[in-house]
Amino acid sequence: MDLLIKSAVVVNSGSPHHMKKRDILIRKGKIEKIAARIEHKGEVFKASNLHVSIGWFDMRANFCDPGNEHREDICTGLQAARKGGFTGVCIVPETSPPLCTKSHIDYVRNRSKGSCVELYPCGTVSANREGKQMAELFDMRSSGAVAFTDGKRPMANAALLSTAMLYARNFNGLIITFPLEPSLSNKGQMHEGDMSTQLGMKGIPALAEELMVARDLKLCAYNEARVHFTGISTEGALSLIREARKNGLNVSCDVYAHNLLLSDNDLKDFDQQKKVLPPLRDESHRKALIKGLKDGTISAICSDHSPYEVERKNVEFEHAAFGIIGLESAFGVLNKALHKALPLETIIEKISSSPREVLGLPVPEITEGASANLTLFDPDAEWVLDKSELRSKSANTPFLGESLRGRALAIYNDGRLDPCQR
Repeated sequence: MDLLIKSAVVVNSGSPHHMKKRDILIRKGKIEKIAARIEHKGEVFKASNLHVSIGWFDMRANFCDPGNEHREDICTGLQAARKGGFTGVCIVPETSPPLCTKSHIDYVRNRSKGSCVELYPCGTVSANREGKQMAELFDMRSSGAVAFTDGKRPMANAALLSTAMLYARNFNGLIITFPLEPSLSNKGQMHEGDMSTQLGMKGIPALAEELMVARDLKLCAYNEARVHFTGISTEGALSLIREARKNGLNVSCDVYAHNLLLSDNDLKDFDQQKKVLPPLRDESHRKALIKGLKDGTISAICSDHSPYEVERKNVEFEHAAFGIIGLESAFGVLNKALHKALPLETIIEKISSSPREVLGLPVPEITEGASANLTLFDPDAEWVLDKSELRSKSANTPFLGESLRGRALAIYNDGRLDPCQR
C-alpha cells in the first residue's frame, strides 16, 4: 500500500533527518521519498506530536506457546507486541515442552506467519532446560533460533555452560544467561535490604546476581565466547560487565523496563503484581541502572513479558508467581522512568537498533530506498493502562490504572500499516 506519513519528527541518530520534521512517502513497502513537504493524494497518516523511528524490538518475551496457551499464545502475544509498538520480538523457550529442538523452533515460526510483527525464537542451552546435557544448538540455529538460553532457570552446571559457549562460538551463536545463584536466592521473595527486613520477607541478595555474572564472565573469557546477560539489576553486576567490556570481552546486557521505574519501596503494600525476578532493587541500584544506560554498559531495555493466570498472582505474596506482562506498557513505563534522564534518541536506540545488533539481526533504516520498518509514536502522550484494552490473555501487571508517558500510535512493516490503538 502507498502511504504518506505527514509531519513526523524522525528519531534515528544515523539518519541525516534526525530530529527533523519530515514527510515520508512509502510505496510498495519501501521508503520512496523523505522531504520537508510531499504532496500525495492517497492514504495519509498524521497525528499531533507525531514521531517516527525504526521499528521497536523487544528482546525478551514469553508467549507460553506451546503448553500454557491459557496464559498466552503466539497470536495474542504478537497482538500485544503490536499494541505496544513493536515490529519485532524475541521469545524465550520457557514453554512446555521447552523450545529445545529443530521442530520446536519450526513450530513457533510457522505459527507467527502472516503477522506484521516479526517473531524470533530462542532455543534452550540444555535439553528440556534440565541443565544436564546440551540441546541441539546448531540444528535450532539452522531453523531460525537467534540465541540460546535456559530462560530464568539459572545454569548451575558451569561445565555444561562452558561447553555450550565453546560449541556456539563455532557458528557465532549467542548464549544468553540469567545471572542468579540459586543457593543464595533460594525462597527469596524480594530484594534483600532494609525494606525486606521491615516487611519480614526473605530477601534475594545482590550478591546472588553478582556471583553468577563474575563466574560467567570468567567462562566467557576462557572460551572467547559471545555472551549476553539478561535482567541485570544490581550496581555490582553492572560494574563487572562494564570492566569486562573495557577489557575487550564480547559481552552485553539488558535491563527490564519495570526495574527502571519501580524500587523495593513500592512493595510496602505487598502487591503481588510487583513481584518480579530479578526483584525490584533499592533506589541506589535503580539509579545505577540508569547510569548504565547513559554510559552504554546496558545495550537494551526489555519488556520481560511474563503472562500468568489470575490464580498464580492473586494469592499471598510469598506464594505468588514472579512476573508481569509488559509488551503493551513497556514504552510508557520506560519513558516515564527515563524521559528526564536520557535523550529521546538514546531511549529509542535501546528498544530498536541495539537489541537487533546484540542478536546479529539486520537493523532497519529510515532512508530512501529502504524497506519500511517503522514505529509511529507520541513520546509525550499521557495515558492510563486500561484492562479492557489489553490484547494479552493475561492481566498480571501493576500498571493497570496508572498514568504512563509515551505511546505507540501505529507500526508499519511488511508493506502494511497497523494502528496500535485498535
